[in-house]
Amino acid sequence: MSFSPAETSLANKRIWVAGHRGMVGSALVRRLEREAPSAILTVPREELDLKDSAATTAWMAENSPEIVIIAAAKVGGIYANKTFPAQFIYQNLMIACNIINAAHELGVEKLLYLGSSCIYPRQAHQPISEEALMTGTLEPTNEAYAIAKIAGVKLCEFYRQEYGSNFIAAMPTNLFGPGDNYHPQNSHVIPSLIQKAHIAQTSGAKFMEVWGTGQVRREFMHVNDCADGLVHVLKHYSGPSHINIGTGSDVSIAEIAQIVAGIVGFEGAMQFDTSMPDGTPRKLMSSDKLSALGWAPTISLEAGLENAYDWFLKNIAAKT
Repeated sequence: MSFSPAETSLANKRIWVAGHRGMVGSALVRRLEREAPSAILTVPREELDLKDSAATTAWMAENSPEIVIIAAAKVGGIYANKTFPAQFIYQNLMIACNIINAAHELGVEKLLYLGSSCIYPRQAHQPISEEALMTGTLEPTNEAYAIAKIAGVKLCEFYRQEYGSNFIAAMPTNLFGPGDNYHPQNSHVIPSLIQKAHIAQTSGAKFMEVWGTGQVRREFMHVNDCADGLVHVLKHYSGPSHINIGTGSDVSIAEIAQIVAGIVGFEGAMQFDTSMPDGTPRKLMSSDKLSALGWAPTISLEAGLENAYDWFLKNIAAKT
């Protein structure tokens, strides 16, 4: 796959962030305000069902976005992915198909589609390069979501190939931060650990439960860093290959649990529930292409977790 730099100005552009209420979408809205766009377009799901092709095209035609970022998605952790696979594949396929095709029909200047690191094979060589896509079997626990996201990536690639559309895709690593989902069963690992550590600390428990063995390794990035990296890619990259958005380093689940416990102030033991699935053994993405574009993250894991816990205290714990 070729790797092509490009320059796209976002100043004075009408930019639509689909999925602006989500963790990534809201971070993108905050970051894009610094680019002086003529407008940042948003629409709540109560007003526009992105699974409705005709409604999506009509809304886009009426609001005339010049730049489109697809951050809208049905997302969740291992439990949610295992429990609702039909919902995950259907809803994410429809969102990608409807927005990308409408963007083509309406002549949108540039589109950025957000995928997920779960698109890569379960046993991919580490760190995972963009070329690893579709070279092996997917992780079964999130296969439905991954297939939908791969389809979105390929839509961007093939619309570029057939029509010359300036559509690109980016693969963020595991994200956390303000706006995260703290559902007790459907959340991702970091909000789950923050909530468990907080409950254990405030209740005086002697241990906190951690799903799985704790030995698998994951790469984590603060959502504000991700938003900054995505904007950088939107401004400086155009090519058929998707591009990874990550930190270039990873930690074990046991290590991240201990870091979270320290930030929360929980001093008890970890109890690993090995009846729960671990998922992919390791998932560290290569950041070589992103680094070649001149971008690197600036928020350390510890500082990002402190920020995430502070948001949790103010927005989740305070309301329970």
